[in-house]
Amino acid sequence: MLYFDEKMTLPDKNNDILTVGELLIDMISDSYSDNFDSSAYHKYFGGSPANIAMNVKKLGITSLIASAVGKDGLGKFLINQLHMSGIDTSFVQEVDYATSMVLVTKSKSSPVPIFYREADYHLQFTPHLKEAVENAKIIHFSCWPISKMPARSTIEDIIQVAKAHHSLICFDPNYHPMIWERDENGIDYIKSIIGKTDIIKPSEDDAERLFGKDIHEKQIEKFLKLGAKLVIMTLGKDGAIVSNGKETIKLNTLATEVVDTTGAGDAFWSGFYTGIVKGYTIKEALNIGMAVSAYKLKFTGAVVDLPKLEKIKEMYRV
Repeated sequence: MLYFDEKMTLPDKNNDILTVGELLIDMISDSYSDNFDSSAYHKYFGGSPANIAMNVKKLGITSLIASAVGKDGLGKFLINQLHMSGIDTSFVQEVDYATSMVLVTKSKSSPVPIFYREADYHLQFTPHLKEAVENAKIIHFSCWPISKMPARSTIEDIIQVAKAHHSLICFDPNYHPMIWERDENGIDYIKSIIGKTDIIKPSEDDAERLFGKDIHEKQIEKFLKLGAKLVIMTLGKDGAIVSNGKETIKLNTLATEVVDTTGAGDAFWSGFYTGIVKGYTIKEALNIGMAVSAYKLKFTGAVVDLPKLEKIKEMYRV
């Protein structure tokens, strides 16, 4: 049981967090629109696991990203961004496919993406990657790598190794039917994975895509029944609801200004992970996650120039 007023006990390892999955280009419009009628888009570093790796490094803990990019200019751009953040890029595999991309309109609510996928799902499980899994306190992955082979097989191997080495396994169930094969029921596969993880953070939209419409508390119950130990459901401007199966708490948003919601969930994960690694209780780490998300919302793009965690705590009094 993961209790809100207790600190998590993490194994003593060389790296704090290994994020696994998509490293890609976010092409974000320069104007607000829901119909992709903007005349200009700008490229940003993107991909949920990659965003988290970048964010936590800025907040003050160590991170690695395992992903795959193309041997092209966009792939080089992404690798250079990681280099500039001081992240080891030796676990970013360069493959003979085009770097993946997401087209998205700048939004103050939930952005609607269009996906262009190639390189990201060609991540292979190598001896080098196995070593990174063994040496990470926390393993984080999203729906992207489990949606297609061979990356799905890589994630299954990673989970097996992570469990054997007592890592905390965390899953972002950001299901979207467009990233799965047309003839496959991705929802059933996601449900089979949930019980192999410790912490899961669905958004309100994620839960609805997986289970249909229902009240928040019942949606959370469904994740718990599938085996998750801690469920964090983010609700946008309404904050979040969190449950460990015995106790449920409500978190209020700390956001005072919303410029762009892209990457807000990743910012939450980043603050939460940093808080856990730095020895805060689960409840304190959750509030830190809300603070980091609120800070990110003031800027366009998924990755922003975050200050150290201590500065964020001071700004939002958490």
